[in-house]
Amino acid sequence: MKAVIFDKKSSSEKLSYCDVEKPAPAENELLVQVYAASINAADYRMLQLGFPPKNKIFGADVAGIVESVGKNVKDFKPGDSVIGELSDAGFGGFAEYVCASEKAFVHKPEELSFKHAAALPLAATTALQALRNKGNIAQGSQVLIIGSSGGVGSYAVQIAKYYGAMVTGMCSAKNEEQTRLMGADQVIDYNKVKLSQIDGNYDLIVGINGSYSLRTCKKLLKPNRNYIMVGGTFSHIFKTIVVGWMLSFGSKKIVSITAKSNIDDLKFIVQLASEGKIKPAIDRSFSLSDTAEAFQYIREKHAKGKVIIKIINEL
Repeated sequence: MKAVIFDKKSSSEKLSYCDVEKPAPAENELLVQVYAASINAADYRMLQLGFPPKNKIFGADVAGIVESVGKNVKDFKPGDSVIGELSDAGFGGFAEYVCASEKAFVHKPEELSFKHAAALPLAATTALQALRNKGNIAQGSQVLIIGSSGGVGSYAVQIAKYYGAMVTGMCSAKNEEQTRLMGADQVIDYNKVKLSQIDGNYDLIVGINGSYSLRTCKKLLKPNRNYIMVGGTFSHIFKTIVVGWMLSFGSKKIVSITAKSNIDDLKFIVQLASEGKIKPAIDRSFSLSDTAEAFQYIREKHAKGKVIIKIINEL
C-alpha cells in the first residue's frame, strides 16, 4: 500500500511517500481502508522533534471503511463506515490502510462525509475536554477563546455556544469572519488589541497553541475561575506548568491540558456533528502524495481550521 513515512533524510519535511507492507488485523483490530485523514498539532510537533510513531506513519484522525476484522471484534463488520482517533493506538492514518484496536473507532453517521468526519476526532475532543472537564463551562458563562480560528479553536467556539456560553474569540483580522460564523458573540483582532488592553471579566479563558501572558490572563478571570492552555510547544507547556502553578495560589487557577483518547467523548462529538450542532472548519485538502506539502502549508501559513489529507475521492 501507499503511505507517508517519517524519513529524516528526506528533503520534503522529513516525509516520504512510498510503498509499505499492508497491515493485517490482530484479533481485536480493524483493518480500515482510509478515505480521509487530518493533520493535528500532535503530528506536527512530533515531526518537528523527530519523534515519529513506532510505524513511522503519522496521522491520528481517520475516516474510512472497514475491510476486515479480527476474530474477537464484535461491534464492527466489513463494509462499516468508521471514524478513528488513533493517538493512543499507534497513529498510522497517513496511509491507504490502517490497523488499530476496535476501541479506537466509532461508526460514521451517513450525514457526515468522510472528509468532514476525519476533521473531528482529536481537535474536537480536545476542545470538549478543555471546556467541559477542565473549564466547567455552564449556561451563561463568559468565555474568552484565544486562537479561535484553528482546528481546536473553531471547535471550542462552537462547543462553548452549544453549552450556552457567551463567547469572545481572539484571532487575526483575516479570520474574524470565520470565528463569527462559528458562533462567536464578539471577536477581537489580536494584532490591534493586546490582552492587557481587554476590559473583560471572564468565567473561563482558553488559550490555544500560543505563548500568552499568564499574569494578564489571570487578571481577566473572575474569582474561582480557570485559564486553560491547550497545546503549544514544550516550552509553552513547561512555562504554564511551572509559572501557572505559582500563579494558581488563590481562587484563580492556571492549568494546561493534553487531550486524552476517550471513545465516549468521540461518540458525543460525532453525535453533535451529525445533528449539525458543530461543523468542521476546513481550510484545505491535499492528496496523500502531497502530505509533505500539507505540513509545509501548516508550517508557513496559519491554517483557518483543519487541513485534510484526502486519500479516496467520495462518490
